[in-house]
Amino acid sequence: MLRSVAWIGAGGIVAAAAVAIVFLAVIGASGPAAAFFTELNQGVSLRTAAIAGVAASIALLIVMAVVAGDGLIGEFQYMIAGFFLFFVFFTLFVAWVF
Repeated sequence: MLRSVAWIGAGGIVAAAAVAIVFLAVIGASGPAAAFFTELNQGVSLRTAAIAGVAASIALLIVMAVVAGDGLIGEFQYMIAGFFLFFVFFTLFVAWVF
């Protein structure tokens, strides 16, 4: 049962990658998505990336806290350190990619 679920997940990833490649190859720079790609070329500032980094870090830490369950109090110091590491990672990654 578990192997069939893994193959379904892998098939979904392959299908999503194929759709993305077709979208970029066919519609990409010459079709209706040209304005979308032009907007992406302008980039975002570090201030905008920091806002996105805080939001992503808080969302990820909430998910981690829910999963942690009973160990939340004992793990709080690691969550604070993780917040700052996630914040730096997400901020720089968003500024670099977008």
